[in-house]
Amino acid sequence: MVLSWLKKSLEARAGTADARGLVIFTTVEEAMKAEKVLKKAGFDCKLVAPPPDMRKGCDLALEIDLVEQTAVARALTGRVSFMGIYPCKGEMEPLQVEKVTRFAEHIMIKSGNMKLVFDIKTGVIVNISGGGCPDIPYLYTRLVGTHLAAAPRPKDEGRTLCALMLDRAMEKALEIWKGVAPR
Repeated sequence: MVLSWLKKSLEARAGTADARGLVIFTTVEEAMKAEKVLKKAGFDCKLVAPPPDMRKGCDLALEIDLVEQTAVARALTGRVSFMGIYPCKGEMEPLQVEKVTRFAEHIMIKSGNMKLVFDIKTGVIVNISGGGCPDIPYLYTRLVGTHLAAAPRPKDEGRTLCALMLDRAMEKALEIWKGVAPR
């Protein structure tokens, strides 16, 4: 009897040790900035797509360890505006779903609504497209004609979900170029 109570108590605690929470934002820019702030402060976090019922004008949220909720709120307060931190159930939608298409002399990586194409032989970015976000024309001028390894990161230069998706495509392109992922 006592052992079953102790076992239930330990199981309940183990469940909260892995509890995840979501930091909800009103804009993509705030979510991206918060990720940088929290990672710099040493927190384990990742950008995810929140469930539809939790979206408050932004298609991004930060998944955090719920045990660190107070410390996360303290780290963000005064630096990044956020709507709240809420417990989440189940897995969030991953933001890293890339599709790789190989052509004769180029490889195209599609991430979300963004596409990045680079030359297989030289590693130079030959095109980016998709999105419709206001920072994409600027990113086009910064990236096209630049080698993958020397190009600025879209998530550092842009402020929209399109920039973030383009950054995910660029990560995959770099993996392919460096031989980490299969060509």
